[in-house]
Amino acid sequence: MQEKIPATPDEQIKKLRERGCIIRDEELVRKTLKYINYYRLSNYFEPFSVDKHRYEEGTTFEKILTVYEMDRKLRSVLIAALEEIEIALRAAVSNFHALKYGALGYLNPNTFDRSHNHQSFISRVKHLIECNDEREFVRHYNSKYDGKFPLWVVMELFSFGTLAFFYKDMKTEDKKALANEYYGCSPTEMDNWIFCLNELRNYCAHYNRLYGNNFPVLPRTPKNFPVELSDNVFGYIIVMKQLYHDKAGWNERVVKPVSRMIRKNSDAIRLSDLGFPKGWETLIAFTDTEDKTED
Repeated sequence: MQEKIPATPDEQIKKLRERGCIIRDEELVRKTLKYINYYRLSNYFEPFSVDKHRYEEGTTFEKILTVYEMDRKLRSVLIAALEEIEIALRAAVSNFHALKYGALGYLNPNTFDRSHNHQSFISRVKHLIECNDEREFVRHYNSKYDGKFPLWVVMELFSFGTLAFFYKDMKTEDKKALANEYYGCSPTEMDNWIFCLNELRNYCAHYNRLYGNNFPVLPRTPKNFPVELSDNVFGYIIVMKQLYHDKAGWNERVVKPVSRMIRKNSDAIRLSDLGFPKGWETLIAFTDTEDKTED
């Protein structure tokens, strides 16, 4: 395999121009490439590309930089909301399972669906405990309770992905009751939505581009829903809304900053690249008439 040769800033600027990028301020480009890797920044040209080696007419460096900065801020807003969703979901799942089967019920394979691989699950739990043996609460339960961790304690070690698989492997009747009680949705929707948000969290946590991107999991659209959910940013934001527990908090911490970003950067971004349809303002916000449980 031929080894890649590093390019100088001048060579990178030349390459951008050859592909159709309009550069008015070379110093801005050089300054930007000092703190944003060329390879990373070039990824943001993809939504504005005609083909692999040519950008759309009128593509300026300033426009791409604007999209990059908006994408960064959007990830920050979404990952903060995802944290709240994940913590609330941990509480819902651990409360439901522990109240029905006991604090250590998760150690019993009969409390899960028949498709559940209990040996693999317990191995994962043990691995998480071993990897976190320096944390104070882990030391406490290892020493005082002989390593017997109640579900609501051990779940603090779960990643979003492990949490998603835990819910997926619960008994069908338990999944149905939990989804209906806490989120007013079907277990099929809940299953799908959790995996969607796990994907989104991974994208945000690893600083991947959201703008003009499609995610690997297609969100399931509920019956009689006002819009068909798609595998882009808008579809995933709507999924977040469905699993968010606080209407006022959602409107304040997600809807307002997202709306401001879109208005502020309207000259550079295209709503279609985010999957935002007409009437998106109404769709992403909670209204007084929506039936959603609040804290």
